Amino acid sequence: MDYDIKKIELAKEGKLRIEWANQSMPVLNRIRERFKKERPLKGIRIAACLHVTTETASLMQTLTAGGASAALCASNPLSTQDDVAASLVKHDKISVFAIKGENNKTYYNHINAVLDTRPQYTMDDGADLVSTLHSERSDALDMVLGGTEETTTGIIRLKSMAADKVLKYPIIAVNDAQTKHFFDNRYGTGQSTIDGIIRATNRLIAGSHFVVCGYGWCGKGLAMRARGMGAHVIVTEVNPVAALEAVMDGFEIMPIRDAARVGDIFCTVTGNIRVIRKEHMSVMKDGAIIANSGHFNVELDIEGLEKIAKSKRTIRTFVQEYVLENGRRVNLLGEGRLINLAAAEGHPSSVMDMSFANQALSIEYMVQCKDKLGNDVYPVPAEIDMEIAREKLISMGITIDTLTAEQKKYLSSWTMGT
Repeated sequence: MDYDIKKIELAKEGKLRIEWANQSMPVLNRIRERFKKERPLKGIRIAACLHVTTETASLMQTLTAGGASAALCASNPLSTQDDVAASLVKHDKISVFAIKGENNKTYYNHINAVLDTRPQYTMDDGADLVSTLHSERSDALDMVLGGTEETTTGIIRLKSMAADKVLKYPIIAVNDAQTKHFFDNRYGTGQSTIDGIIRATNRLIAGSHFVVCGYGWCGKGLAMRARGMGAHVIVTEVNPVAALEAVMDGFEIMPIRDAARVGDIFCTVTGNIRVIRKEHMSVMKDGAIIANSGHFNVELDIEGLEKIAKSKRTIRTFVQEYVLENGRRVNLLGEGRLINLAAAEGHPSSVMDMSFANQALSIEYMVQCKDKLGNDVYPVPAEIDMEIAREKLISMGITIDTLTAEQKKYLSSWTMGT
């Protein structure tokens, strides 16, 4: 078994943290128990490019319980929890290639290392694995039968590949499942992003002008949580429907060029490039804080910030202070990487329970239907979505109503009216 991690001696601490996360992941635990009995993934090789966290460890344990051979690398250079990586190697015998803070060269070396295992299925978060497979590692493409994608940014890239007819195998858009984006993106991103900003800065959120760039599901969650902590929340958007929704939700809307002058804390969650640019940073208040919780750090124009700064220094862990020519200071958090994973621990395990239950069941579905799907991006089957929601409610001790025979007939009929 090959691997590349920071330190194997961290395994004991990682094992305890994985156990703690597992206590809040009842749906995935139930799937794991079924997988142990049925072994639906027996003999399957899976290459996963995900954030190496305690919750991901639980997913890897579930896949291997189902009979799969899994290799894991990081989907972000700053998101790896080194003790978790060590525990997966030592206690679960899973090949892990991930080191927190790895440089760009090592990051892609690790992606190539999991592709060297000649996977039949891929599990991606941001589509770097799939992109590398299609561009530089076409030698490994012939064996790949299908895959899954975890996040919005990755779905955007994969749908573009499918539209251009270059996608070589089917992929399920796990991110688009209702039990994923309704909860993971909204409640998970909302809480964990605030957590990362506070851990990095120890600044008070209450009373601040908090600028949320993007009002998708992640933006909704972040705006909600910032307001809950007493911030005056400003939302910037390019989509008129999303902007209107933010207005109806009680938030102030303005262009980023205007928000740049009044904001104290800025966070991008758009999935797009250069959302906050140098012309915006140049007019920010002295001491302004900028962060990103979208998948890639390209949402912030870091190159532009470098050009307008006369000096920079690391003033706190995960805080780089840039002094501009006008003397004002702009503070960049976590190198512009996902702040909820760079400075904190990512989403709470109870919400990742549903996201990774989708991953596990989608891979199982992909194995069962490998000959029925073309080279496109597919939604998570509705029955999987409903099953996960039902199991989550059961784990919470909540029961709901069921339709009567009469109600079912009414909903399927067009003849019954007033």
